[in-house]
Amino acid sequence: IDNLNRTAGTMLSYEVSSRFGKEGLPDDTIQLKLKGHGGQSMAFTLAKGITMTVEGDANDYCGKGLSGGKIAVYPKQNVVDDGFVPEDHVVVGNVALYGATAGKAFFRGKGGERFCVRNSGATTVIEGLGDHGCEYMTGGRVVVLGPTGRNFAAGMSGGIAYVYDPNGEFPDKCNMGLVGLDSIETEEEKQAVFDYVREHVEYTNSDLGKQFLENWDERVKHFVKVMPHDYKRVLEEQAQEEAAAA
Repeated sequence: IDNLNRTAGTMLSYEVSSRFGKEGLPDDTIQLKLKGHGGQSMAFTLAKGITMTVEGDANDYCGKGLSGGKIAVYPKQNVVDDGFVPEDHVVVGNVALYGATAGKAFFRGKGGERFCVRNSGATTVIEGLGDHGCEYMTGGRVVVLGPTGRNFAAGMSGGIAYVYDPNGEFPDKCNMGLVGLDSIETEEEKQAVFDYVREHVEYTNSDLGKQFLENWDERVKHFVKVMPHDYKRVLEEQAQEEAAAA
């Protein structure tokens, strides 16, 4: 693949949706294993059942409108072996996962600006990102294993982000208009984030991800949980209703 190939995977997604509807296919039914540079809007509206991996990098709008498919982008292993450190470099461009509704995406390296804007249901792991991350996000889960830029979570009304912040630098970069900051408290939630990172390693062979898994009990203490106040209230009310009905 090269960056002339825009919206790669979209026509295939149309064919899957035409035949199987919005439910798509079982996960990983169709696997596209690519090398090179994904063009703009790679994996646009990627349907459930399609897994798209790129050994290389991807341009802006990767995973725009992701609709149940899976994406993994990671550098070539020989480049890493020569000393390239993925978590210090950008592997996917700006506005990745804009308006994603479902699916998963794993990026071994950093993302550009406006990562996960208007994400409403996708789960993703990335190793750092630029300004305006999770802007207007309404759902989904975002795990950031490295630093973020400024204005994180501006207008974020739903979903949860977990940002690794061992040096306490993140609060000054977060837009606190709608969200609160917590730590990960329950064993259930710790296990969920662990599983997200484990899957990130499975799809990208991330050395950084492996370091997290090997020292999880210590690393998990340094995650900041970013959660909108109203979203938190709704989840608490739902939990109380379920407990009362049990």
